Amino acid sequence: MKHLLLVIILLSPILMNAQRNTNYDESKVPKFELPSVLEKAKNTNDWEKGRRAEILAQFESEVYGKTNLDGLETSFKVVQTHNDACDGMATMKEVKCTLTKGGKSHSFDIIIFLPNSKPKAPIFLGLNFYGNQSISDDKRISLSQSWVPNKEAFNILDNKINDASRGTRAYRWPIKEIIERGYGLANIYCGDLDPDFDDGFQNGVHSILGETTMGTIGAWALGLSKAMDYFEQDDAIDDRKVAILGHSRLGKAALWASAQDERFAITFSNESGCGGAALSKRAYGETVKVINTSFPHWFSSSFKAYNNNEASLPVDQHQLLSLVAPRALYVASAEGDQWSDPRGEYLSLFYTNDVYQLYSKAPLTNDSPQINVSRTSGPRGYHIRSGKHEVEPIDWNYFLDFADSQFN
Repeated sequence: MKHLLLVIILLSPILMNAQRNTNYDESKVPKFELPSVLEKAKNTNDWEKGRRAEILAQFESEVYGKTNLDGLETSFKVVQTHNDACDGMATMKEVKCTLTKGGKSHSFDIIIFLPNSKPKAPIFLGLNFYGNQSISDDKRISLSQSWVPNKEAFNILDNKINDASRGTRAYRWPIKEIIERGYGLANIYCGDLDPDFDDGFQNGVHSILGETTMGTIGAWALGLSKAMDYFEQDDAIDDRKVAILGHSRLGKAALWASAQDERFAITFSNESGCGGAALSKRAYGETVKVINTSFPHWFSSSFKAYNNNEASLPVDQHQLLSLVAPRALYVASAEGDQWSDPRGEYLSLFYTNDVYQLYSKAPLTNDSPQINVSRTSGPRGYHIRSGKHEVEPIDWNYFLDFADSQFN
């Protein structure tokens, strides 16, 4: 704990200096050349059998690292079920997922809410920052024993979750509205997969995987795919209609999970910024150097070679988004969140046109979208809302409407 506090204290001036020297001037964005999405791929077969795997391998090598899944076994246990959640509208399940490898094991909980009005429901899946109890005030949700970042406003002290923190982030996950729209919701505390601090990967899922180049974002993405494994076993969940959603750093994890795992039907990125939806080569807002300095554990160590050197990066985030094709993809930004480079996030989505057009999907236009207006084109959508870096009710309105358009 003392070591962690020292790291935070030492990083504070670095973060403050990064904010002061950040470029928010569009005229100062460097000239850049984006790597090709298709390269020599001329049709969907070329993409699916060749080019897609090439891009995925580059992201494993240069950005996120590769997960070592050899010998990893997975088991699930439904710990509790209650059919009276959300004023009787939903069934709440808590599922314990246990990963085992080489005689070592690591477990994490998936909290699930499903509408009682449907025998088999589509579902939203996401990660949370402060424990499963933070998304609902239901006192039956188990409290994680994992490390959690302190937040006095949420009554979280000494890096431990407690009863007083129940429901503190419920506004980000409007369970009742989601249920009323006919969807389920599943959540995992990201710190149960890998705590969000640089400890040399001594705990979380890293503690059982052995040698791996995977960073923390990779560990979070792994947990999302393991939740999908469970969904395939649960008859009350329509595993063909799973929408993965992530905000900020957890949006980066959602994109990386969907790039690797094609079972996710819709991918939602909310203000995921650098290393997520935003183009790295624009060096606008948060840059590769800043993110690697502030959060050295998030990515593969190879990514640090591109600190102040984005021009040499052999991939960029439009290619990551292209790995979602031809599935549905929605990117969301906030006007007041220039740190995440809203323009770069939209351009990244725009530059997926080439691969989506292989599947005869209509292209997006290059002009800047209007504020607080959702722009959709077939299986792709985008909005930029007024306000700050957050998940707001209007975001969920757009997300649910887009899910309706794809699933119905």
